[in-house]
Amino acid sequence: MIRIFTTGGTIDKVYFDANSEFEIGESLVPELLAESNIHKGYSLQGLLRKDSLEMTDADRDKVFAAVNACDNSRILITHGTDTMAETAQVLSSLKDKTIVLTGAMQPARMRRSDAVFNIGFAWAAVQLLPPGVYIAMNGEVFEAGTVRKNLKAQRFERT
Repeated sequence: MIRIFTTGGTIDKVYFDANSEFEIGESLVPELLAESNIHKGYSLQGLLRKDSLEMTDADRDKVFAAVNACDNSRILITHGTDTMAETAQVLSSLKDKTIVLTGAMQPARMRRSDAVFNIGFAWAAVQLLPPGVYIAMNGEVFEAGTVRKNLKAQRFERT
């Protein structure tokens, strides 16, 4: 069984109309998994509904506490991409679990989003990787502490 924690981020953003800004909505992770024909083998828990730029150290402590207390050895976390590497670093002291963070550069509700691919890729990664903390984005896996987001190129890269 894989535990999935959601924290918000672009993957769950909603754009209401031309006069509004994106807001974090209900998680689309169950729908994204269903699109990939994944209907069981996981339990879902929402932790936060925040843009990752708004995440605080207290929020990261909350994520750490939830993951640490979780009985599952395989954990997938959806997270905003801007501070995903920082949260991965905070989690890196957890040694007996396989923890994979993923997200999206475009909201899952948009037609041209990388969300479905990233969720499917992270789903496979969390089942195949040895214990450790990883970021799985756009077809690449990075170990915590070895990655950063290149904002200009809109991709993750090794440091």
